[in-house]
Amino acid sequence: MKIVRLEAHEGERLRTVRLAALGDAPDAFGGTLAEAAVRRADEWRQQLVELPTFVAELAGRDVGMVRAVRHKVELDTGELLSMWIAPTARGQGVGDALVDAVVAWARAEGLRRLVLEVGDANAAAIALYARNGFVPTGVTGSLPPPRMHIREHQRAREL
Repeated sequence: MKIVRLEAHEGERLRTVRLAALGDAPDAFGGTLAEAAVRRADEWRQQLVELPTFVAELAGRDVGMVRAVRHKVELDTGELLSMWIAPTARGQGVGDALVDAVVAWARAEGLRRLVLEVGDANAAAIALYARNGFVPTGVTGSLPPPRMHIREHQRAREL
């Protein structure tokens, strides 16, 4: 397995893996497949400029992704976003490797903490995050419409 950080010229690669993620797990993300499918090529490239994006490669195929961003309010905090692992690659350490990539990014940026949001019913993701030191913060919420019935909670990890 290899983890790579996508560069701005790899917008089509991001588009492919993101659409796969939204198709596989539509209730795990704030965005929808319908919204993402109509994004222009320049919008995908811009996302790569704004959001550090890491992809897991296994046997020459992209099988997972994660993104990160600095928190808008808490300046010493980063956010882990958009985590997804293809069903065929689950249980092979891909998620742990992607978390490690975001932790390394955050440390290189001088951040002291990472936060993320995860669906309350997503037991596999909760186990992944717990295994990697993320603990509940007590902050809860829901996905945006039309999936506001899906509850989620925040988890954090000190670096």
